[in-house]
Order: sequence, then structure tokens, then C-alpha cells
Amino acid sequence: MALISINPATGDEIKAYPKHSPVEIGYILNQASQAQKNWCNTGLNFRISCLEQTAGTLRDRAKEYAKLMAMEMGKPLSQGLGEVEKCAWLCEYYAEKAKPYLADQEVDISGQKSLISIQPIGLVLGIMPWNFPFWQVFRFAIPTITAGNSAILKHASNVQGCAAAIEKCFIDSGFLENIFRNLVIPGQEVAEVIKDPSIAAVTLTGSTPAGKSVAETAGSVLKKTVLELGGSDPYVVLEDADLVIATDACVIGRTLNAGQSCIGAKRIIVHESVYDSFLTHLEEKLSTKIMGDPLDEVDMGPMVSASARDEIHNQVERAIESGADLRLGGQMPDGPGFYYPITLLVDVKPGMAAFDEEIFGPVFSVIKAKDEAEAISLANQTDFGLGAAVFTRDKIKGEEIAKKHLDAGLCFVNDFVKSDPRLPFGGIKQSGYGRELSSIGMMEFVNIKTVVVKND
Repeated sequence: MALISINPATGDEIKAYPKHSPVEIGYILNQASQAQKNWCNTGLNFRISCLEQTAGTLRDRAKEYAKLMAMEMGKPLSQGLGEVEKCAWLCEYYAEKAKPYLADQEVDISGQKSLISIQPIGLVLGIMPWNFPFWQVFRFAIPTITAGNSAILKHASNVQGCAAAIEKCFIDSGFLENIFRNLVIPGQEVAEVIKDPSIAAVTLTGSTPAGKSVAETAGSVLKKTVLELGGSDPYVVLEDADLVIATDACVIGRTLNAGQSCIGAKRIIVHESVYDSFLTHLEEKLSTKIMGDPLDEVDMGPMVSASARDEIHNQVERAIESGADLRLGGQMPDGPGFYYPITLLVDVKPGMAAFDEEIFGPVFSVIKAKDEAEAISLANQTDFGLGAAVFTRDKIKGEEIAKKHLDAGLCFVNDFVKSDPRLPFGGIKQSGYGRELSSIGMMEFVNIKTVVVKND
């Protein structure tokens, strides 16, 4: 059996990657586990030097990696270059912050020396998706490895070229051999890897059903998990919003990666007093966006697969049948590849697929709210809780709404939701638990050890 990489712009097979056998899997896990014992004793200065080298390797190979992403999952080259640069920034961020984040913290307790010591826990398994095939991997692996752990990657089946390139990037940047390894296996074989005694913890970025399955398996063997799952992010546009800023943010937040993002602008909730004006601005901007071959200068490439496109189209059709008004797109294009146009659905209401479900594609679902209170209520009327945004000229009010009234792990005012190495990233409710990035993310996969030395 092999994992097949398909070019979504053409539908053609790129390459078949033979999967690892059970014997090979056991050997790789053992190698990575043993390597970690040496890695954690190398010293933090050496690990930091590897991070700095990795940033350089990423930038040197940025065009190569961007083309690989375009070929395997359809990301436009410009966005792929941006993704690689973000990974390099991540490496530099942890190179700068690792020492203060991992330093012992003394606690003043009379009669004894007491401290909190941050220690690695071993081998961490990362189960990663295809939509940001470099960024998702690096944001789990870099803080994990810097803390002294080793990492095993189970990447999405269709981006095994990216997975192999990432593994080589770590090797070529000076990391000890086997500190980062890629497992070529399908999803149905992950459970046995999670249960393997060498695995200390698991992190997954993916769908909510996948997260529940991983959590159940890991829980059965008492292994910690961090889950970053789906989202149905609301963007709330209040009556005093700057509509230029609001529509710009919504367009970027929904067309980036062709809408295939867990933090996309999936439900746009607009105060009725500015609803018509907002739609006019939005349609004008959407009409300028170019969809096409991701190797060209375009705003959007194809969907990742034929089945993904079919699912999006089905959700759009069901929303229209339920009463949503189609203003743009919504038609399957002819020709090769898995393209789906920018689609604008208006007068969307709860109970429709465009409101209740996560649509993982370039579909704008616009909802009218009679007032601010209803807008916030509609925003929170979801099982998800990853990101949210609010648009208002009153920044004090915007901050208050973001901080106290929107049910999400990330809330932005007058901007689209995005990840940043300096800030914790993660959700609540059906969007998962735990955090990645910043000092908080680095603490997810360490032993926060209490050490007490009694004075004579």
C-alpha cells in the first residue's frame, strides 16, 4: 500500500509513497525515543543554534517548498512563500525566548530551597493536516523539540512530499539524527502508534471527529493530548464599523488558502443598518479576486480534492434550498482540477448548512442582525469556539466584546483572525483544548517539576 499525492490543479498523480510496515514503524519509534535521551542532554545553547540554522534553511529553500505546497495541496506560490517565512520567524522567536521560558523558577519558601524546573517528557506524536503543511508541523515541532523532546510526524496522506522535505530540513539544519521523524502511514493506523509505550503525548490539528477519536485512544492509555480542531468563526460587523476595514478583513480571512482554514471568516454577522452597504463593498472586492493555477499569480487555487469540493457544493446547495440567497458563485466550473469559485450566500439564518456547519472552502455566509445584542448572540450560536472578530470604530467597546462576550480562544478587533508565534493559539468547545505557540504552548509537553531541598 502507498499514500498517493494528487495535484489538485490537474487531478494527476504526483507520486506514490510506500507506507511504513509495522516493523519499520516500531524501529522508527525506537530510534526517535532513544535519540531524545541524547538530545535533552545536548544543552539549550546547542538546540538554539539548530533553530537559527533552521530559519536559514527555510529561507534558502522557500521557493522549493512553496512550489511543493502548490503542487500537493493547491496553495498559491505567494501564500506558500509567506508560510515558509512564518516558519522561519517561529524558529527565531523560540531561539530568542527559549532560555527565559525554560529557566528554573525559584519559589520563596522559608526553610527550604524550592524551585519549578521545566523538563522534557520524551517523544511527542504530531498528527497534522494538509492545509498549512509546513506551518502546522513547525508550530508543534519547534517548541516541542526546543524543550528537549523528540517528535514524530504523522502528516496528511496527500502531502507526503512536504513531510519528507520537512524531515530533511531538520536533518540539514544540525538537529541530531532521529529527533524529528516522519511516519508514512494512513490515518487508520494512528491508534496503534498512540498506544505505543514510546509515545509520551499527542497533538492533533484536524477535524472534530478526528480529535474525539485521538482523545479517546490517548485517554485509554493516559497520554496527554492537545487538540486544535474545526471552527465556525464569526466576524461581527457593528453599525459603527469602518466598512472598508471590515470587508478587507473578511475577504482576506475567507479567501486565504481558498477558505481551507480552521480560522476562516465563516459566518459574517452584520448589523442591519449597514447590511446593504457592507454587501456592496464585499461584492466589489470579491469580483477582483482571481482563481487559477497556484503556480501562477492568483488569489486562490483549487480545493484540495474532488471529495472536498463536492462536500462544499453540497453544503451550498442545501443552504440555498433552505432559503439562503446566492449572490455570487455556487457553480461547479468545467475543466480539470478541483476548483470551486468564491461563493456569496446572503440572508443566511440558523438552521441552514451555511450557518450550522463548518464550510471548508471560499463560501461567504452573511447573516443580518437587528442589533448588537443579537449579533453577539448569533456569533456564539455554534458548537465551535476557535476564533472570532468584531468590527467597530469604538475600540474600547470592541475590546470589551472580544474579551467578555465572544466565546472563542482567539478574538480580534478590526482585523482577521490569525496565528502568531508570540500569542497562544487554540480553542474551546468543539474546537478542542490546549494551546500552541508562545510560552503557554511550550509548556504543554513538558514536565513542570517541583524540586524542594530542605535546609539543614
